[in-house]
Amino acid sequence: MTIDLVSLLVQKNILAAGDADQVRKEAKTRSADPEDVLIGRGVSGSVIAEVKAEAFGIPYHAFQEDEVIPRETLLLIPQQSAQHYQMIVFERDSESLHVGMVHPDNNEAQQAIKFIAQGMGLSVKMFVVSQTDVARYIKGYTTFGEEMATALASIRRQAEENQNKGYTQNALVNFDEVRGVNAEDTPVIKMVSEIVKNAIASRASDIHIEAERTRLKVRYRVDGDLSSVLFLPIEVHPAVLTRIKILADMKIDETRIPQDGRFGALLEGRQIDFRVSTFPTANGEKVAIRILDSSVGLMHIENLGLSAWNRDIILEAIKKPFGMLLVTGPTGSGKSTSLYAFLQILNQDAVNVVTLEDPVEYFVQGVNQSQVIPEIGYTFASGLRSILRQDPDVIMVGEVRDNETAELAVHSALTGHLVLSTLHTNNAVGTIPRLVDLGVQRFLIPATLNIIVAQRLARRLCNECKRLIEPTPEQVKIIEISLKELPSEFSKTLSIQKPYRLYEPVGCDACKGKGFFGRIGLYEVLRMTPELEHVILSGESEAEVLVEAKRQGMITLRQEAVLHLLNGVIPFTEVVRETY
Repeated sequence: MTIDLVSLLVQKNILAAGDADQVRKEAKTRSADPEDVLIGRGVSGSVIAEVKAEAFGIPYHAFQEDEVIPRETLLLIPQQSAQHYQMIVFERDSESLHVGMVHPDNNEAQQAIKFIAQGMGLSVKMFVVSQTDVARYIKGYTTFGEEMATALASIRRQAEENQNKGYTQNALVNFDEVRGVNAEDTPVIKMVSEIVKNAIASRASDIHIEAERTRLKVRYRVDGDLSSVLFLPIEVHPAVLTRIKILADMKIDETRIPQDGRFGALLEGRQIDFRVSTFPTANGEKVAIRILDSSVGLMHIENLGLSAWNRDIILEAIKKPFGMLLVTGPTGSGKSTSLYAFLQILNQDAVNVVTLEDPVEYFVQGVNQSQVIPEIGYTFASGLRSILRQDPDVIMVGEVRDNETAELAVHSALTGHLVLSTLHTNNAVGTIPRLVDLGVQRFLIPATLNIIVAQRLARRLCNECKRLIEPTPEQVKIIEISLKELPSEFSKTLSIQKPYRLYEPVGCDACKGKGFFGRIGLYEVLRMTPELEHVILSGESEAEVLVEAKRQGMITLRQEAVLHLLNGVIPFTEVVRETY
């Protein structure tokens, strides 16, 4: 049985009739499968698979984003056959093989899988799956370690050849490689590529490549924690470093001073940017690569982890035509992610949004984003002066670092602009003395500051393996103290009952044995009120500011963490680790 996929999509109003002829023409011109052309034009592979499943009368199998197929199951079909016939085995039971096929009407593919199944004494259960899913799982045939071993063996052979030709031991990158000739075939490029691809597959936010005395160490930061994933011979360090510098457009021969760069790549249909920083150490240059995936980093405010109480306060504050919103917390606490979430709400056609960042982490369509370059004198302070001549409505300054930037930001908020920025403090109330320390006059703080958002990031429990536990008396005590001090209006909206249900991490294939999958924000939001203004102008201590903050109904970081704890999102260890 064959189907006219293009016509079916037109009948279901998935494809415009006017585009159908163009798809057919392009497929004929390129001698390509119409399905490939459709996916190239942006039609979802899962939608195509569902339409085919209905037409063939075969079940459609949708893989979850974090679904793991055991490698021994994948290997039931040889890799070449899986690639050629576009099919994978994703489950095996006592009676049958569950096979996902992109082209279930391919007779050769049907015969091949039936032959494999019969040899095992099993039947075949056929499912339609998307091209994207098959491509993703075919990568599982070769493990990261095997790819590294293959690339390393090639590098060693190349080093031996170079030695025989009279080159030095470290001459692992030849001129052809540097210039990009036969780039895809060079082992160093494959090695760097696999390190990066594996980091993305592992959901890493950062890659650290560090030279030690006898080896090169590669570490990934996943869900906030660093762990070693690979050790390589120290001899490959110059080659790996050179390849990364070429990608990031850095000076290859400069090893004495730190350098910054950036590159981008299209992986699995997602545009991912990489921010690269090198740093000279005693054993050689260290490289840190920040992975900026807009599909992960650009989040909606609803997905940040804010309680309904805090979310409503923030939404009210960003609707004001002027004033300042500060997001505070240590490095890596998600401040930029929160600012980008707020920007997406403010980003409207009638609003001129201008940002000044160091560096620009995510590109937001419709927002005028600029990156400071301190080496040429383009700093936050000088850039902010220029922004004020651009008729802005909303200004985002990446960070208030010094007196000049602080004063300019405050005066911008005083003169009819909404200013968003970040500050490094331990909590919300610590922002007031920090601004005073930066030289902002105390009487200007209440007049300009709308709200302060302090935040941390806590690791989410893996939903596949988390285990229910009974809380200890000490844990119950901490929970009850936190709940008791919640604002009464907010407490009425909660449905928390004893006995408290807590969960702890276990570890499974889905979370790679860690027990955690992703992170969630913990927030405390302090808004300016007449009472708080009086406390600030009176020059009271930070402790007095905290008393007033709690009186006005501020939910602390600890309290919001406890709410996530009772909802089964984080374990008790994260409450203690991230709050106090």
